[in-house]
Amino acid sequence: MTTVRRTNHWRGVVAVALVAGSIGLLLKRPYILLVACLGVGYAIYPRLLQSPPVELALERRVSEASPSPGEDVTVTVTVTNEGDERLTDLRLVDGVPALLSVTDGSARHAAVLAPGASTTFSYDVIAEHGTHQFRAATAIARDVSGRTEVETTVEAETQEIECRRNLPDPPVTESQEQLPGRILTTGNGDGIEFARTREYRAGDNPSRIDWKHYARTGTLATVEYRQERAVNVVVCIDARASSYRGHDGGPHAVSHGVAAAQELLDAVWDVDERAGLAAIGREFCWLPPDRGTDHEHRARQLLLTHPTLSPQPPDDPEPDDDRAMNQIRELRKRLDRETQIVFVSPLADGFVVDVAMELAGAGRPVTVVSPDVTTGESPGDRIATVERRNRLYALRRGGVSIVDWDTDTSLARALMGAKQRWS
Repeated sequence: MTTVRRTNHWRGVVAVALVAGSIGLLLKRPYILLVACLGVGYAIYPRLLQSPPVELALERRVSEASPSPGEDVTVTVTVTNEGDERLTDLRLVDGVPALLSVTDGSARHAAVLAPGASTTFSYDVIAEHGTHQFRAATAIARDVSGRTEVETTVEAETQEIECRRNLPDPPVTESQEQLPGRILTTGNGDGIEFARTREYRAGDNPSRIDWKHYARTGTLATVEYRQERAVNVVVCIDARASSYRGHDGGPHAVSHGVAAAQELLDAVWDVDERAGLAAIGREFCWLPPDRGTDHEHRARQLLLTHPTLSPQPPDDPEPDDDRAMNQIRELRKRLDRETQIVFVSPLADGFVVDVAMELAGAGRPVTVVSPDVTTGESPGDRIATVERRNRLYALRRGGVSIVDWDTDTSLARALMGAKQRWS
């Protein structure tokens, strides 16, 4: 989008020239009249100029596209004037991802660009957990007089910084002690886990005959295994207004949730299972469980672009429990009976606690991954810490599996600690 506007730099010149001219006439002072004429000339000159045409190309390079959390990444931006006119006053602001902080250099730059000329500047950002997409750069060009400026945006090829660690396994559920994506049924048959032996029946597969039993007793017996079947996994992000809280100026819980969701989805797909995405907040976000390259791409695009998962908090910070409950009802309609659900929520209030316990009480496997953003030292932070601890305790008592994630460490470490407690 391009906007042309007046800077009003010369607004007072005409008034001063008229006053000077009037004084010169009254006092019959020619030199005052000459000054007035010069002022009128300066006031008219900018009006004769056309706004500068801005045709720019932008190239952005990063020193490391997949850094580790806390690593410095150098961003180098090159802007080229593809127009036919000289840009005498060009100012640039690069579109730094909302959740990344500039640690060295500046994302702002000024230059004079002849046709075909380029200018380059660089700055460093510190990598934070998650996938961060650069926004369009903003360019402002002023004419020679400074009276008119043109503001436009300049897009580069899609560029993002992906900062995450691969999870060793998806989170498990206490009730089934299996990775989301597969459960063991109570029925016997073909599978991978031994269940029992029974008397041999004609037609049984020879590979399932217990030959050791035959050598010991002289009678044939058939081995049965617990049956395994695939199920779906849905990762649901709590992106309500109450989740947009952080500590020490760091990323808020929704940004941690988006990063965690990406890792959890990847972990499920890595074991060749079906995973989907949901989010509650401004509006309901839904992607049904599936797998494959196209499906994984759609999930990543939702995490980057869906308005519910925006890095910017909602304009209205007040909770809308009715809207959230309607979205939960919509989610339940779309879940199959066997679908496991993983909530990602800071547990800033009791909403997700109630929903998770209700789903677990109905026999559905539920896990809650909770990024902890209550580590401040103020009285309010200490109260929030106690309230969150009480909610975690209530979930555990209700049979919900918990991953209590200290965001200063990796999600993988939090999952490993949770699995040890569940075993």
